[in-house]
Amino acid sequence: METLKALTDFYSNYDEEGRLLSRHGQVEYLTTMRYIEKYLRPGMRILEIGAATGRYSHTLARQGYKVDAVELVQHNIDIFNTLTQPGEDVTIRQGNAKDLHFFSDETFDMTLLLGPMYHLFTVEEQLQALSEALRVTKKGGIIMAAYCGNDATMVQYCFGRGMLKEQRYRDLVDFETFKASSDPAELFELYRIEDIDALMEQFQVQRLHFVGTDMATNYMRPVIDEMDDAFFELYLKYHFTICERSDMVGVSHHFLDIFRKL
Repeated sequence: METLKALTDFYSNYDEEGRLLSRHGQVEYLTTMRYIEKYLRPGMRILEIGAATGRYSHTLARQGYKVDAVELVQHNIDIFNTLTQPGEDVTIRQGNAKDLHFFSDETFDMTLLLGPMYHLFTVEEQLQALSEALRVTKKGGIIMAAYCGNDATMVQYCFGRGMLKEQRYRDLVDFETFKASSDPAELFELYRIEDIDALMEQFQVQRLHFVGTDMATNYMRPVIDEMDDAFFELYLKYHFTICERSDMVGVSHHFLDIFRKL
């Protein structure tokens, strides 16, 4: 309950819908949608686990897909329901990514895990969520899992904003590796690519893409937000050329791991 209370308090006072509608937030959203649409096929049934207010679920339902959504925080579910339009084939229920018992094995063609890995603080919990996402996905189906990046946080916040001058944050950092740990009070679990690789070694999957969904964007939010449409389109074109580059992807604040269930 400690984690649920922390998440409820946070999301009840945070504009999650607005985050992805801002110009800088659109980069993460448009990048994620670009890869979702790459694998969409007519008639697919889609699951979004940790759907928040439904930015992705509603978009896909409005494109004609049958979408089931699961969300932990009731505040987000309430907003999700207010945003549902007539004709959307979408359902939402309250649930935890670690236990999707209400769905049968191999039900979905595509499963989106775009938020829960941010808030799972042990390897056991992380593996449970990934295992459940895989269980409910058909063989050959696509799973997309999002993560928060360790080193972007280290650069922008720990050093850029001086957070490492405070003891509460120093206690969360290994000063030999500069890997940060987290807990419900800090809300966001941070990953490096090798952490994600170690999790995925436990499963029979084929990785298709590993993407930095915002790359340099969050380092220069004011610049992005002030771009006119033409210059923003040029920035997006550049972003899409680098977002899978192995020499650059580690700078991203958010990762998207895309894999196929074997």
